Amino acid sequence: MACLGPAAWLLWHGWLLSQGVEQALLDDPVKTIQVTTGLTTLILLFITLAVSPIRQTLHWSELGRLRRMLGLFAFFYATLHAITYFVFDQSLDLARIWADTVKHPRIGVGFVAFLILIPLALTSTDAMIRRLGRRWGRLHRLVYLATTLSVLHYLMVQKLDIREALVYAAIFAALMLFRLPRLLPRLWRAGPA
Repeated sequence: MACLGPAAWLLWHGWLLSQGVEQALLDDPVKTIQVTTGLTTLILLFITLAVSPIRQTLHWSELGRLRRMLGLFAFFYATLHAITYFVFDQSLDLARIWADTVKHPRIGVGFVAFLILIPLALTSTDAMIRRLGRRWGRLHRLVYLATTLSVLHYLMVQKLDIREALVYAAIFAALMLFRLPRLLPRLWRAGPA
């Protein structure tokens, strides 16, 4: 239910806007939707990545069952974020989208992060987990790259004051530092002989 909170907030304010209530979705509805869905995506990616550290530290194995749902909600909000940009902000005008991407590289960074999340969402079913076997785990490690790009996208979106974005970057760094002892031996083995 908590994951649906931001969507419910947007729907409520969209309804208020349709009723002519002033200040619904603030002054720029498209920007409000973009900011809300973008930050929600980032926060849900962080919460998804926090499941393992919390589970291992508190020995709370039941928490692992929530990870897939949290990841799919992150993808849901990333999809809303992308739709808002492509449909409502750029009117599906490919020339405008290209020009905006060239002018603002943050668009390309965010889009690549979104593209990485697509196969992760599509392979999150029990059947795909069984079908891919060990390859499923390797594929789903791409969430680290998608989250890195999402943090970079958020940093690039900030124009003057990047303090809040740096807090998000620090949270992500902490989540990755927790994984470092486990990832280093794998990287070492995968390196040149």
